[in-house]
Amino acid sequence: MTSNFNGVPTNNERAIGGEKAPLDAVLRQHAEEQYAEELAELAREDKRQRPPNWVLSPWAVRTYLMGGKLSNGFVVSPKYIGNARLIEIAVATLATDRALLLYGLPGTAKSWVSEHLAAAITGNSTLLIQGTAGTDENVIRYGWNYARLLVDGPSPAALVVSPMMHAMQTGKIARLEEMTRIPSEVQDTLITILSEKTLPVPELNTEVQARKGFNVIATANNRDKGVNELSSALMRRFNTVVLPLPATIQEEVDIVDQRVESMGKALEIPAEKPALEEIRRVVTVFRELRDGVTTDGKTKLKSPSGTLSTAEAISVINNGLAMAAYYGDGALHAGDMAAGLTGTIIKDPVQDRVVWLEYLQTVVKERDGWKDLYRACQEVL
Repeated sequence: MTSNFNGVPTNNERAIGGEKAPLDAVLRQHAEEQYAEELAELAREDKRQRPPNWVLSPWAVRTYLMGGKLSNGFVVSPKYIGNARLIEIAVATLATDRALLLYGLPGTAKSWVSEHLAAAITGNSTLLIQGTAGTDENVIRYGWNYARLLVDGPSPAALVVSPMMHAMQTGKIARLEEMTRIPSEVQDTLITILSEKTLPVPELNTEVQARKGFNVIATANNRDKGVNELSSALMRRFNTVVLPLPATIQEEVDIVDQRVESMGKALEIPAEKPALEEIRRVVTVFRELRDGVTTDGKTKLKSPSGTLSTAEAISVINNGLAMAAYYGDGALHAGDMAAGLTGTIIKDPVQDRVVWLEYLQTVVKERDGWKDLYRACQEVL
């Protein structure tokens, strides 16, 4: 099996259960696989100084995230549409010894940016720890193969290496998702790792010292239920970058359009590319309900309990495309989106239903060209 500049398979194959499977059969490719061509082109173009153990320079990482045209005419697609300065701060942070915390409301592309930063910097975005209420210290530090432990006692062979330990040993980036979902006492396991760059293994009377290039990208939000606040001791060891919601309607429409097209290809949904006007309608609904006012500023609105993020708008359009492909004429219409739109907005069946009905009556029903959306949403309520 041949590999590209960072060791990612390039012959369109991946080993699964001892067998080779084509990458195009995988439901979701890792960033370094999906964008292997762009990463390889950037590596050939990149003559700038690279921090230790980075496969691309900070300039190339920024270009990979924000998109651009190389000197040979190759076009790098944007992975993040927004303030380029935020990406520059994030990349510069990872070039130092401070960890990076991507903070913001749900659905603001924190995980997406985290994955692509890891892919561009180290060529490996898979060293992932998913934070949950059940995450314990072993998930972050290391675990044990208890069968070997009972036979041989504590030994290197019985040690189960965590993604964090593997990142430290190899000088890679570990990703820690939804850090505020992790219990506070488990969060503090990171303090020694981030401050001393060392992971003690007292059972073996040894320690793992991080190689150059090691760092941590964590994501967190303060809106979900079950949030565990981060201690000040832990926060001091992170440089925090807040990823905001898209600043304008057009910016959000561009994000949704790009992601829907990408996901549509991966899912092989046999539907026509959605018209930008349909995407704009969904984005407009979400933004008005989020802001509590119509885009013209004339009508104040009640806001539902959910965040109505860009990620949820993408989901509504994708679900609509599936409805159009398999139960419609292949073109996205209001009726294809109505159920997904209603289900996304109504999280609380009492409070949110009132908000949605009021919005339909006062805004959607009266807006020119939106009567079809009004009728379709009324049918599914």
